[in-house]
Amino acid sequence: MLKRVLVANRGEIAVRLIRGLRETGTTAIAIFSDADRDSLHVRLADEAYRIGPPPSEESYLKLDAIVSLAKKVKADAVHPGYGFLAENEDFPARCKANGLVFIGPSSRAIKAMGNKLVSRKTAVSASVPIIPGATSPARGIGEARASARGIGYPIMLKAAAGGGGKGLRIVKEEKELESAIRLTQGEARAAFGNDEVYVEKYISRPRHIEIQILADERGNCVYLGERECSIQRRHQKVIEETPSVIVTPELRKQMGEAAVRIAKAVGYTNAGTVEFIVDEKRNFYFLEMNTRLQVEHPVTELVTGIDLVKEQLRVASSKKLSFKQEDVRPRGHAIECRIYAEDPYNSFLPSAGKILRLRLPEGPGIRNDAGIFQGCDVSVYYDPLLAKLVVWGSDRKEAIERTRRALSEYLIDGVATTIPFHRWIMEQPEFGKGDIHADFIDAKFSASPPVEKAGLLRAAIIAAALDVFEKERKIVLPKTEEGKTKPSAWKLFGRLRSPHEVHRLD
Repeated sequence: MLKRVLVANRGEIAVRLIRGLRETGTTAIAIFSDADRDSLHVRLADEAYRIGPPPSEESYLKLDAIVSLAKKVKADAVHPGYGFLAENEDFPARCKANGLVFIGPSSRAIKAMGNKLVSRKTAVSASVPIIPGATSPARGIGEARASARGIGYPIMLKAAAGGGGKGLRIVKEEKELESAIRLTQGEARAAFGNDEVYVEKYISRPRHIEIQILADERGNCVYLGERECSIQRRHQKVIEETPSVIVTPELRKQMGEAAVRIAKAVGYTNAGTVEFIVDEKRNFYFLEMNTRLQVEHPVTELVTGIDLVKEQLRVASSKKLSFKQEDVRPRGHAIECRIYAEDPYNSFLPSAGKILRLRLPEGPGIRNDAGIFQGCDVSVYYDPLLAKLVVWGSDRKEAIERTRRALSEYLIDGVATTIPFHRWIMEQPEFGKGDIHADFIDAKFSASPPVEKAGLLRAAIIAAALDVFEKERKIVLPKTEEGKTKPSAWKLFGRLRSPHEVHRLD
């Protein structure tokens, strides 16, 4: 097994990786920018080293500096987590050239699946259905218009090198197409350095279902069930759960085997996720592949009992997976809420500042993957994800009830968060019935804060009860005869007496 691993990330995912490394007896090495000097992942690591100033491009995105530091501190391997350099095709090759193990897939696999047009062709070659659309980028408005007419509106414009919800735009009518292409190309150029855009059919009321896979270097590849990721905002997932209410055992097997075929087609190793769109008739279509550990991996861990990070370490150490496909037996239901430092009632604007008070929910079936602590600063430089609340229940009903309870206990003061937003989602009848789709939030969410009358009444009742309790709960001593020693106040503290038997100490 690997002895020393450098974690090339920050925040909650760095904390998650460090904890996994510590459990396996592996030395966890953290990197940090000046903004993260006092962060939780730095405090938990065995060793920590400065990588640069706060901006990502001067710290966590400096590939050469990270590889150089890994060599300098004698790391055996580098784990990229998700985001930043996790899907940079040059990273694995650079690690290999410097005698480092990259805990993830090969450069070839990342390159093949990182470009949406190339990955669509890979899916076709693996006999996996794809969404109707172009297989090459649109060269000019004329070609895009011809493709859109052939497919039929509404259509989706997609950046060929897209990811993370960027470079996507729905076009409902032809008159919107020209401006939409300019905007999508500009966004793609800024985010990925590649402005290639293609046209794809838009699936109405789509459900976003993804399959977790793991593959080792010996040709073993397994799928660990699905995750329902249809609750999204601006094409970014905010709640994930497993299993999906619409996925039957037969459909799960079909999608799982399709995901494995795609992974094998590119010689994939380590952890990855194949994403699908499912229409209202339960037809599924390949969407993309994320060549890394996903943000939502904990829900899969809770229902399968398989530690994905430890399996990643096994594969990176050239060992075979610790289980086979027939050993995967999901149990119960899990839900994840992504807790962001954003104000849901002010256009989800990011919120920065110091966390003045923090109370994480606890109890049966509750897991907190957090990168924060009371007194820490929430920076303006990075993604506003603070933590993930992950809940397990014996079935979906219990998981939802437990999530509601956990959210009611969750307290973060000092910055605005999406906790109220998640409470709202859990109370929606459609969510309870599993009647959800990728447009759910746009269709249902109101930017006006709800008036929680029941909560105010409950607070008033509790306040009145506490007032009565404090008035009756006096530390008192019984009257004594002159010359006798009074009994200890410690013995009498909290002892319930009637008013005529006691008097005030003063």
